[in-house]
Amino acid sequence: MAMPSVTMGDNNPISLPYQHILPILSHRHQGFLHMFRHTGQKRNYKHNLRLATLLCLTAGLVNVGGLLAFNVFTTNVTGHAALLADALSLGQLVTVWHILAWLFLFLAGAFFSGICIRQAGVDRIYSYVVPLIVEITILLVVGFLTPGGSVGIEYLAGTLLFAMGLQNALVSAISGSVVRTTHLTGMFTDLGIDMAEMASDRSKGKASLKKRITLRLVIILSFILGGVIGGFIFLKIGSGTFYIAAAILAFAMFYDIFRVHARRLIHRIVLANTYPRRRRKRHRIEKI
Repeated sequence: MAMPSVTMGDNNPISLPYQHILPILSHRHQGFLHMFRHTGQKRNYKHNLRLATLLCLTAGLVNVGGLLAFNVFTTNVTGHAALLADALSLGQLVTVWHILAWLFLFLAGAFFSGICIRQAGVDRIYSYVVPLIVEITILLVVGFLTPGGSVGIEYLAGTLLFAMGLQNALVSAISGSVVRTTHLTGMFTDLGIDMAEMASDRSKGKASLKKRITLRLVIILSFILGGVIGGFIFLKIGSGTFYIAAAILAFAMFYDIFRVHARRLIHRIVLANTYPRRRRKRHRIEKI
């Protein structure tokens, strides 16, 4: 069987004995967690599905952990808006201040994430690294400070709201506003609309519609599953639950970075062991 060949810049075909390695470098062979660094037109349905699965699982875990540790929902602000109105009507000014601070911190987290992504460039490979590092650090600090009780629960809950605002904005920017990971109200609404469209005989593009429904179901189920897992873990190790969430994010981030460097290294090895040697051989033949 003939050896596969590629064409160099001088239009001379060169046999490539490392052809079996190159599929590793292809976009078709990316790992399950290779989901952060693809943005814009480079993203596809599978990237968003993987992103939704892991980050919604983490958000559900943090939400239940925050509820059991601080009696506060820490991944969304809809309920806090209702509590704010209730506290205002009752004249509970201290509670009003706390809730306003939580709302502001969620907004600040989203703002910080947006600034980081804009500074790095949404299409840059590592635009997600700084927000993820900040979120991981917050989860570790909250897990460390919670058992001692030296810091008020209002402040710890607020830092978690900042982290979840940061995560939600990050995922929204990476996925092109397709994925939201920290709340389900919009997901249930969009799911209902898509199901109604699917039930209609007039609906077109059934394949893309099925993908949207699947993605929304994955977001909902992953968030719920994360909450269930978080509840069981919290009963066993308490605030160590936040360490688990941080570990999941750290694993995803470093795995993604490792894949980028591994692909580049393999590519360099292939080129170094194939092209220069054959160029030198052809050069010697031409001199003779």
